[in-house]
Amino acid sequence: MAGAVSALFILDIKGRCLISRHYRPDISSIEAERFFTKLLENEEDIEAQGPVVFDNGVSHIFIQHNNVYLMAVSRQNCNVASLIVFLHKLASVFEYYFEELIEESLRDNFVVVYELLDEMMDFGYPQYTEATILSEFIKTDAYRLEVTQRPPMAVTNAVSWRNEGIFYKKNEVFLDVVESVNILVNSNRQLIRSEVGGALKMRTCLSGMPECKLGLNDRVLMDAQDRSTKGKSIDLEDIRFHQCVRLARYEKDRTISFIPPDGSFDLMTYRISTQVKPLIWVEAQVEKHARRIEMLVKARSQFRERSNATNVQISIPVPSDATKPIVRTTMGAASYAPEHDSLIWRIRSFPGDKEYMLGAEFRLPSVAYEDATPNKKTPIRVKFEIPYFTVSGIQVRHLKVIERSAYQTLPWVRYITTAGEYEIRLQ
Repeated sequence: MAGAVSALFILDIKGRCLISRHYRPDISSIEAERFFTKLLENEEDIEAQGPVVFDNGVSHIFIQHNNVYLMAVSRQNCNVASLIVFLHKLASVFEYYFEELIEESLRDNFVVVYELLDEMMDFGYPQYTEATILSEFIKTDAYRLEVTQRPPMAVTNAVSWRNEGIFYKKNEVFLDVVESVNILVNSNRQLIRSEVGGALKMRTCLSGMPECKLGLNDRVLMDAQDRSTKGKSIDLEDIRFHQCVRLARYEKDRTISFIPPDGSFDLMTYRISTQVKPLIWVEAQVEKHARRIEMLVKARSQFRERSNATNVQISIPVPSDATKPIVRTTMGAASYAPEHDSLIWRIRSFPGDKEYMLGAEFRLPSVAYEDATPNKKTPIRVKFEIPYFTVSGIQVRHLKVIERSAYQTLPWVRYITTAGEYEIRLQ
């Protein structure tokens, strides 16, 4: 970080200071409180101002969480992005300790709050942000505070996210490659948005201090090694790693090398902006008559035959004054949800390259009110899961675990594709 933080402030919804922790004597609590109160008075929507405000040579970086604001202030040229991440980490640590981060929980636990602020930042520089590590020497129970606590080894070594001495009888690594498909189709059946967001979610049950090496079918790595494989290589964008990944090693030879935390964590997230066709295509024909409305909906899977979509849910909008539905389906079951003004079509298993149909008839009121609000043009929304399948074609080429005791490790890799913001607009 280029510059250090002068102080951290926790303020209520009106901008009054609840807790402050000063790391440098160049900013007072009164100045920070006066600035934030003025900011709230001038801005109707504080979020429209943005998370960073520079005023009179002082940078104010803040986030809102429920009914409190967490704010860091500095007179130096600091790294704003890292401070925003630190404030979110601070909020997650408070939630870990107090279950809910609100004004009342802070007032009831101000002693623990000050202890956390002292350990998580030192002389204005962020230190330890892992709640599981902090919980080993900052206890919330009073009787535990009387016992002198030795700081865990994770605080004194370079691997702050993992303790030493972890032992498992059975050493296993579980890796889930989860991709979310975001699709938007307009009323002319044209694809106007197509995006794939992915995440590598890991759960480790490993003894000692193991080092893991993960290889993907990354196009940059394949081209650098002049390797030709049967599968395709992919271009990953907007890659974000967990702090355990050695970034210098990745920049050098694209190897994902890391000492993993114990338990579950997100190793990596990425995005792919290449256009993909909708995996489940939905068409709807709507005919309105005098006192009834008829709908014919076709759903067609557009992925390979050997794959199978599960827990498919298609939400079809209907008029808010529709009643007495009569529904017929060739597969699955449909139910009317008047609270959402929609017809929910659920298909437990949807194989690839298949088409199913739904027919529905609704009654409409005989008299229409003149002051009735027009129905909103709500799109069709689709939810699904396709196990053992990825849209991007990402593949885990290898997952190695190296530990000095040379124990045997069982790696498990699973692929799954889900629907994100998946919408098809009607005419």
